Amino acid sequence: MSMLHHRFWPKGFPRTLEVPETSLYYNLEAAARRYPEKPAIVFYDTIVTYAELKEKADALAGYLQQRMGIGKGDRVLLMSQNCPQFVIAYYAILRADAVVVPVNAMSTARELEHYVSDSGAKAAIVAQELYKSVAPCMRDDGLGGLGHVLVLRYGDFLREKTGMSVPEPLLQPDLGIEGKGVVRWNDALAAACVPGEHLAGKDDFCLLPYTSGTTGLPKGCVHTHGSVMAVMAFTQVWRQLSPASVFVSVAPAFHLLGMQNGMNIPILLGSTALLLTRWDRDNAASLISRYRGTVWAAPPAMLLDFFANPDIDRYDLSSLSLITGGGAAMPEAVATLLREKFGLEYIEGYGMTETASGTHTNPLYRPKRQCLGMPLFGVDSRIVDPATLKEMAPGEVGEIITHGPQLMKGYWNNERATAQVFVELDGKNFIRTGDLGYVDEEGYFFMCDRLKRMINVSGYKVWPAEVENMMYSHPCVHEACIISTPDERRGEAVKAVLVIKPESRGSIGEDDIISWCREQMAAYKVPRSIEFVDSLPKSSTGKILWRELQERESGVH
Repeated sequence: MSMLHHRFWPKGFPRTLEVPETSLYYNLEAAARRYPEKPAIVFYDTIVTYAELKEKADALAGYLQQRMGIGKGDRVLLMSQNCPQFVIAYYAILRADAVVVPVNAMSTARELEHYVSDSGAKAAIVAQELYKSVAPCMRDDGLGGLGHVLVLRYGDFLREKTGMSVPEPLLQPDLGIEGKGVVRWNDALAAACVPGEHLAGKDDFCLLPYTSGTTGLPKGCVHTHGSVMAVMAFTQVWRQLSPASVFVSVAPAFHLLGMQNGMNIPILLGSTALLLTRWDRDNAASLISRYRGTVWAAPPAMLLDFFANPDIDRYDLSSLSLITGGGAAMPEAVATLLREKFGLEYIEGYGMTETASGTHTNPLYRPKRQCLGMPLFGVDSRIVDPATLKEMAPGEVGEIITHGPQLMKGYWNNERATAQVFVELDGKNFIRTGDLGYVDEEGYFFMCDRLKRMINVSGYKVWPAEVENMMYSHPCVHEACIISTPDERRGEAVKAVLVIKPESRGSIGEDDIISWCREQMAAYKVPRSIEFVDSLPKSSTGKILWRELQERESGVH
């Protein structure tokens, strides 16, 4: 195991940390006892206190148990945008000793059919505008499928007038959804059911998030209270967060980045979370300035949009003290703007759905750019040869494998996939990440790209992420995605799909970009062709969907 990073380990930090033995729900119970009247959530300008959050989560847990027949280990689908009801529902499912199956709010009916049948979910909690996608999964024939669906309306929690621009889903009237097995959120809470004793502990199954997966159908990752809690406990200490921290919770909570950093960690601390249902850069800036937001975990694409706002100087962002994220490298130009204009470093980290998000992060006082950071407390990460699993020397590229308390137990009902992703070394279970990277001489980890994403140009290896980072330093480039295109002579060639900044559109052409690239990078890395587009396809968390562009390119030829 490489211990190089211990030379730069933050002063006063232990090498390992004890993970709390309690359930995730216990964090809410403790926060509500400590800070009953403190705002747990600010939703636009509506405040939800910790006492109210716990009271509603308990009542909903009682309803799940008594009226929906949800017992220990049962799976409950949760599908909505960010709102107080998402947080209440999440903790209610945990309070009922059940398992949260968080689902992307943009999932199609066909995808939902897979999530429901694969997870064996008995019930679902969904936002009303998404009900139509879930309805086909309801069954009353005893053959599986959803027996109950609880429908929520975002607008029910907008109790205060707000000066912010409220998105359309919050203004939607009650759609009056009815039917067998359907219940309204307010009716469920009004039943005032009292839940049974809370029994779940560290080793109990609590979360089944699905990976987007590079091949085949998405796979469910089996997480326990302990594996999810490990990331929260480590992050809290590493980032020096406290009950006084105010979290900007605008990344989607159905995804691990938003779930952990925007919901679970604030509740562990008894902090306040500032919630938005839809990403809106002006609303985000309003929330930060009005409620003095201090901590923000966001993917680079979200920050790119936020700091490109021409009206940004109208807002007081001086309270922001920490911006973190991962999922894609932060373009150098934006990182420089953050540092020079706002005095902030972008603290990059790394994790996967299989590891309940974080396994690596940069030290706050010695971060490196476009770097995954170093393994967190008690995490053993190595760079190995993907074929032989032999550990590579510093500077050599190989596959990142990782071991630690945040690892999932395996893929749900998929022994074959579980066997393929785990490998045993030195008596420890490691996960194969499928990501290629290297460790520098100081023990910091860097990612080159996905194992399956490398472009082979006449035998030279091109990592798209590296070329993308260079493209972002071009003054006219707003967003970039690098893909491969077939080439008769070279086998593959590099292609750049670019979004040009509005003020530069029409004044720059393909030849200008290519000649600029020739001065910036080795000849084999230079894109052979450029495609200008108005926007790039993105996931709900703002990651550019390179695979979609790659498949389209491959299909064209």
